[in-house]
Amino acid sequence: MSRLPSPIAAGLLAGCSLLAAEAAAQESTLPLTTVTAKGYAGEDLQTPLAAVSLSRDELLARGAANAGDALRGVPGLSVASDGPQGQNPVIRGLKKESIALLIDGMRVNSAQPAGAIASLLSLGLTDRLEVVKGPASVLYGAGAMGGAINILTPQAKFVPGAQISTNVGGDSASDALRAAAIANMSQGDHAFMLGAAIARIGDYRSPAGEVAHSGYDSDSFIGQYRFRIDASQQLRVSLQRHRDDDVWYPGSAKPGTPPALGTVTVRAPKQERKLAEVGYSRKDSGTLNFDVRAYRQEVRRQIQAYAAALGRNQSETDVAFTTDGLDASANWLAHPQHLLSLGVNAWKMKAAPERYLNNNPPLFNNHVRNDPFRDGKIDALGLYVQDDARFGRLNVLAGLRYDRIKGSAESMGNGAVRNGLARSDHATSGSLGAIYEVSPLLRPYANLSRGFRAGEMRERFEASPRGDGYYYVGNPQIRPEKATQFELGLKGEDSRFSYSLSAYRSRISDYITGRVTGAVNAGLPVKQTENIGRATLKGLEFQGRWQVLNQQWLTAAYSRISGENDDLREPLFQMPADEASLGWQGRIGGGWSGDATLRMVKRQDRVARIFARGTENATAGFGTADIGLTYRWPKNSLRIALKNLADKAYHEHLAEGLSGQEIQAPGRSLALNWQSNF
Repeated sequence: MSRLPSPIAAGLLAGCSLLAAEAAAQESTLPLTTVTAKGYAGEDLQTPLAAVSLSRDELLARGAANAGDALRGVPGLSVASDGPQGQNPVIRGLKKESIALLIDGMRVNSAQPAGAIASLLSLGLTDRLEVVKGPASVLYGAGAMGGAINILTPQAKFVPGAQISTNVGGDSASDALRAAAIANMSQGDHAFMLGAAIARIGDYRSPAGEVAHSGYDSDSFIGQYRFRIDASQQLRVSLQRHRDDDVWYPGSAKPGTPPALGTVTVRAPKQERKLAEVGYSRKDSGTLNFDVRAYRQEVRRQIQAYAAALGRNQSETDVAFTTDGLDASANWLAHPQHLLSLGVNAWKMKAAPERYLNNNPPLFNNHVRNDPFRDGKIDALGLYVQDDARFGRLNVLAGLRYDRIKGSAESMGNGAVRNGLARSDHATSGSLGAIYEVSPLLRPYANLSRGFRAGEMRERFEASPRGDGYYYVGNPQIRPEKATQFELGLKGEDSRFSYSLSAYRSRISDYITGRVTGAVNAGLPVKQTENIGRATLKGLEFQGRWQVLNQQWLTAAYSRISGENDDLREPLFQMPADEASLGWQGRIGGGWSGDATLRMVKRQDRVARIFARGTENATAGFGTADIGLTYRWPKNSLRIALKNLADKAYHEHLAEGLSGQEIQAPGRSLALNWQSNF
């Protein structure tokens, strides 16, 4: 890849680089260009941190059902799962609470006890999926302590005429059908983008048989209108809507308390995400680019605990998490060697869950109201500055951010607690990294970053029995946790070989978690939100690709992470297992290309015994093989893939469920996908 003389040049050429990355999606799995790492488009090889970028073609080729599924097996990333919809991405051992989830750069807030908000957008409508690994609080504030995931949708483009892209696919394990279409229309100074997707997913089959209640339906819509004021200025309006119906979380199934309830499983008959955005941007070839937007994002969920012995719900919750946000950012070429970024992010999240319980044994029919909290609010305001500097072969990226977070609620515990429910915190985040080009194949880098995470709404105010069999006790005065990470790495790329290697150590103070205390409330075991003190995460990641023959590539990847509860001197709860993968990608001829991947996951016996009180056990190692064929002809492609070729019975270590009874992953499955452009 050619070297660029300055950061602004990288920004100007980013669009070309991105198109090249998409065109070569089947040729590479290494990130080339991201907008999430720096807040604007920049080359990964000039960025002193670890990032991932998956193009639309790569996402569809993986045959993934959602964002978490698509990131499985990527070094440094894993998945915490309570069902096919509930595939929550995990970055370097840190789960959903420690990750900033963004859609088109806008924060998606929700305090979900089950499921994955990362699944509330169809991958068929996704243009790119980007991940920043490690603290990203400088750009994204509270909650980005573990990193950031940005799901990017197509944008309306000023391309004359109309263009339509479609894809249809499915798999045999779940008898799934997925379809999506995206249209772009432009005339003069007006551009429109419209997209729609559907998914009809049945209960999937594992080697042990069908997994009950694992299917669901979903529908997505995205739209955007852009008005071109002049060559450098645009106005935009964006709308998005996603809805899931009849979602169950089989990994949540547990014996009810009291036993007369039978097995209790969490389900969501309906869950919906809506987004509305209004924005203005100014981009020119001079020294200043500017973008400002206001948005509202709402996540509404019905959450129920279904008691099998009753044949009906033991609890029902209806809640909407509404976030109103304002973002403003500017990129200023203050000097030929310095590209400064300035920004402000402000958002407010509100929620007031309504919960009804049937808790009068043996009838269980009183349907009494028991709200975990009322009128919960979290207000956040952040200011940041970042300098992207170029000194010959040396790139330096430095950033500093100040945040103020305030949480409050009218009451918690069904109105029993009304005092001491407000807390304000202030935090300063920073990062300093440098990458030096010794040669195109040798670019060492180092990064020191500090991020933080304030308690989310459920951790602060939840005080109620919940469908997973615990009585939750929130902590309104929970202190923010802070992480300091030091990372060393190497990156490189030429026409035949590309790779990335990183080693990191992260120290977390005031680590927030839910601990099973051994106490009992209302007949249920208590899970208390608390700061446990210090934790340490260490890891090693590698990903490489080598062209051994013309248009024939070998790939390899490795990931290892260990976490330590420094207070209890034992492993952290639910750390991902070590894993490695080997693969081949190549042209076969006549429009055909093929690929094969062998994924090998080591037995995970580094488990928390004191902290987990028997709720975490060792998980056996496993290996899976996938193979695929793709046929391309003008404006079309057809992919056929066989996943879990040997029909291996296994489950990931982060799969939810009773210890020793976790649901198995899908068995052998034939996946088909057809793409077409008009």
